[in-house]
Amino acid sequence: MPNHIVWVDIPVLKLDRAIRFYSAVMGAEVERQDYPGMSIGSFPHKDNEAAGCLYLSDTVKPSAEGPLVYLNASGRLDEALEAVEPSGGKILQQKESIGPFGFRAIILDTEGNRIALHSM
Repeated sequence: MPNHIVWVDIPVLKLDRAIRFYSAVMGAEVERQDYPGMSIGSFPHKDNEAAGCLYLSDTVKPSAEGPLVYLNASGRLDEALEAVEPSGGKILQQKESIGPFGFRAIILDTEGNRIALHSM
């Protein structure tokens, strides 16, 4: 069965700051890509994997309310949490069990977005 989520856009206020934050927290380089009229920070992915990007917008702003995006910390949730505050973010909810679905922690990124970090 294919992923139900195929892409996520995470709005940011300062793209380079957000790229540094997510690269540190996720332990993988978020790649800046510049196109005519726009720049994004693309999360690493291959082929048809679900992925996403960081982007600047004149109309959409970061928010700590609304949908909660879960990013895969893939067995390194503790390391990801250790990088949050030194990288300018805030831990809103420490690592907790979500039963058979693994573990999650909720953070506030440098841009003001509430994000969940997930790992089995």
